[in-house]
Amino acid sequence: MPIDPANSKANNDFGVGFYLGETFEQAANYISALDRNFVYCFRLNRRSLKTYQFNVDADWMIAIAYFRGWLDDYRNHPLVQKLINGLSDYDVIIAPIADNRMFDIIGEFIGGEITDEQCKHALAATNLGFQYVLKTKKALSHAELLKEMFICQKEKAQCIEKRALLTDNGAQKVKVARIQYKNKGHYIEEILQ
Repeated sequence: MPIDPANSKANNDFGVGFYLGETFEQAANYISALDRNFVYCFRLNRRSLKTYQFNVDADWMIAIAYFRGWLDDYRNHPLVQKLINGLSDYDVIIAPIADNRMFDIIGEFIGGEITDEQCKHALAATNLGFQYVLKTKKALSHAELLKEMFICQKEKAQCIEKRALLTDNGAQKVKVARIQYKNKGHYIEEILQ
């Protein structure tokens, strides 16, 4: 299996990079809807690598929106440029995983429909774990492939079923967060005025 960030899309969460999850379950869930049957286990030695870690906050939401191509109106804003240019200094970016549900919520924040507080708490309710994005050749040289694991169709189906249950549970938590944090925080146009 080639380990090459150039194989990834520029409009991933943090642009071109080699994306790793924290757990076998994350990887199995990711490939469950794809025509792939292997999950790979890596060891990443982060010693001597420059690492930046995001939390569920406005910077994380803005960075994802930028790399996904959703920030056209604010692309050249000084705060956005400072954040994105600052990331270019790092070998590894660690950040919460954003799935399709999260993209919808972030889209509502970028579209000015909800505040950063509503968005942040709705996203925190989904809690999908962290991703590790290897952005440089140096980072790739610190990743060691340990194991290749086959996932059969039955296991993929179980992943899809479990993911649907988590989605339903997360959707309820998102509703509560939106209500609880209504009229709290700032809209995107207030942050990037």
